[in-house]
Amino acid sequence: MTREAFAFTRSFAPTGPDVLVVDRHYLLCASSGALRLEAEGQRWLLPPARAALLRAGCPVTVSIPQPARTASVLFDVDFVPPPPRDLTVLDLDPLARALLAECSGWPESDDPLPPYPRTMFAALAAVAWRLAERPSPVVAPAGRSAEVRAALALTEERLGEQVRLEDVARAVGLVPRSLARRFEGEVGMTWRAVLRRMRVLRAVELLAADDAPVTTVAHRVGYGSLSAFNAAFRELTGSTPSDYRATFGR
Repeated sequence: MTREAFAFTRSFAPTGPDVLVVDRHYLLCASSGALRLEAEGQRWLLPPARAALLRAGCPVTVSIPQPARTASVLFDVDFVPPPPRDLTVLDLDPLARALLAECSGWPESDDPLPPYPRTMFAALAAVAWRLAERPSPVVAPAGRSAEVRAALALTEERLGEQVRLEDVARAVGLVPRSLARRFEGEVGMTWRAVLRRMRVLRAVELLAADDAPVTTVAHRVGYGSLSAFNAAFRELTGSTPSDYRATFGR
């Protein structure tokens, strides 16, 4: 008999993208660095002090652009209910963090869980499942068609430049008006809104990578104005870049 739940920590070098499929429900928490996750037509960023909740048997594409450390908890499918979606990134509250730390002492084993850790794992699942009802905003569209996915990749490559829709459209073989319609039809956002979101998500990765000044991060993601960068960052995350970095706990 395998344990109803178990926990482990692991460090990763940059790698990916790789497809991850597990036979248990998976709570993946970033301790340092940032991971990129893709499922159901969306791309999530997993920065420190956040967690991803993955449903058993559902493929998720994982990329690790910088060294990262994670804490993971795997739940038997008969021990907890299925998560609400294939993949959800959620913000951990203090209770979830305390329960995660408490569960970290019980690794994988053929022995059943004693009553106390079984209760702790069940409580962690209950809290995480509740938090998953309010997903983190650090998500961007992945696109369906080859043209939109290529446009997204090209836009991401040029985040630090003065990238234009006309140049991206030309590179993927479409006129700007057609590409603009594709974006609104496939991802429900304008290309300009996607660019703005991608820049904020890249900024979150940079904030997680080191202690570079916020002004430097703003310039690296294409903002010449710190006030414009702060406004875009607050619009998506609800906080300033400095306050968001402070939640990483390092």
